[in-house]
Amino acid sequence: MHDPRLNKLARLIVDYSLDVKPGLEVCLQASDLAKPLVRECYREALRAGAHPTVRVAVDGLNELFLKEAADEQLTYISPVVWTRIEKTDRFLNILGGHNTKSLTNIDNAKLQKTQRAQVELVKRYSEREAAGELKWSLCQFPTHSGAQEASMSLDEYWEFVMEACKLNEDDPVTAWREFRDKQQLICDYLVEHSDFHVVAEGTDLTYSAAGRVWVNCDGTRNMPDGEVFTGPIEDSVNGHISYSYPAIHLGHEIENVRLEFKDGKVVDATADKGEAFLHSVLETDPGARYVGEAAIGTNYNIKHFTKNMLFDEKIGGTCHFALGRSIPASGGKNESVIHWDMLCDLTKGGRYYADGELFYQDGRFIKPIDF
Repeated sequence: MHDPRLNKLARLIVDYSLDVKPGLEVCLQASDLAKPLVRECYREALRAGAHPTVRVAVDGLNELFLKEAADEQLTYISPVVWTRIEKTDRFLNILGGHNTKSLTNIDNAKLQKTQRAQVELVKRYSEREAAGELKWSLCQFPTHSGAQEASMSLDEYWEFVMEACKLNEDDPVTAWREFRDKQQLICDYLVEHSDFHVVAEGTDLTYSAAGRVWVNCDGTRNMPDGEVFTGPIEDSVNGHISYSYPAIHLGHEIENVRLEFKDGKVVDATADKGEAFLHSVLETDPGARYVGEAAIGTNYNIKHFTKNMLFDEKIGGTCHFALGRSIPASGGKNESVIHWDMLCDLTKGGRYYADGELFYQDGRFIKPIDF
């Protein structure tokens, strides 16, 4: 049976997240499993007067490429891809594939070679975004693979996704706009401060965000959304952090990660499981050992860790620090081909200070508002 909330999700993404206008080129990317949502988004894009195109991924091709491609093929960037980056006004990437572990056994050196080859492509994408020439959105179609990762039935996972996106509200767009306004108060408070200090079990970390921007993640990019983030001064991160949840990257689960920083750089890294892979990622490039993003999750509708960072980094009561590439909107300057979010629970005694003032305790903001 068709869930009418898919129609609401499509309208929310096309009208609110992507702000699709007449005449725009819109690219919809998804696996074949997401066809019901692709159809609804395609319909809404047409109704908005845009020119939508659809790219449906065939299961297993990415794995096949990484296993079979020669070095020249791994580093080749098709001019068709460049044209798509230059000419597309709106990108929608709908997650929800057949197998979340398909790349787990791929040689990490091959992955890194492909990632390094795409540096200029990612740079151009970011330039067009910063100039206001393109917008993107990322969302999730509920699939069995996603449900299994989250330890839920498909029905439970479906309801989880709908609730996270505020699709049980009568008017999700209004709900997200109200969320945006409330969250902006937090960003306005944080940007007035420079030095930050987070304390939790196994964590005592400081950094500076002087002159940087705190970004309000309000559903106009990711759907669902719900975080505020900044780009720390690159050499300012000091101390140690223990990540409460497994760090997920390219199908790998790294458990009980502990990182120690000195003058911004990871100088020691340990894990109970997957430590060798952790160290291999840290060696990807010089920027991989530096923090590109510091963030606080604010979506209290997301109550479960799902091994999907689209949801997990938004969990209300958590913070995360991403190794690698900074997000340009934050003012961060770290460059890397990776951007790896790692998640820390703050609900059990966690404290966050801004210039020495306690503004967040036990997973809740206490200044400037009780969020």
